Amino acid sequence: MDLALALVEEDTGKTFALQIARQMVLFLKRPGNQSQYSTMLAAQETDHTPINNALTWLQGHLHEEITVERLAQEAAMSPRNFSRIFVQEMQITPARYIEKLRVEMACRSLTDKKLTQSEIAIQSGFGNADNMRKVFQRVLETTPSAYKKRFRSAL
Repeated sequence: MDLALALVEEDTGKTFALQIARQMVLFLKRPGNQSQYSTMLAAQETDHTPINNALTWLQGHLHEEITVERLAQEAAMSPRNFSRIFVQEMQITPARYIEKLRVEMACRSLTDKKLTQSEIAIQSGFGNADNMRKVFQRVLETTPSAYKKRFRSAL
């Protein structure tokens, strides 16, 4: 996919290639520290129905405070069993999975919407812009402002 996007960029320009990358949930040129993999796509890899039920519920509730107990309730499982099965199926803890979803949601909002960082932080479930900045720094090794500058299309 990286090669295909590079060829599209060479033939048609960066703006068009970036639009395609966004539609495909890919980065036009991903930084070395960044995986070319969507967390939501990873969710499609499990066939475990209770986990899928929790993941489906999660998509519409990222702005809320989410606990393992709440996810376990959606999966009709005990919290301990849910956590164990979640890690087994997803190869990531529920907390890290939620964090990755929130980062991806914030990234989309930073590049597609004209919201303030505070609004995006609340919408994405970080609570405030400072928390979002800290998570971006830890997960993406960049700030929300730098991310926005790098990936926002020239409209």
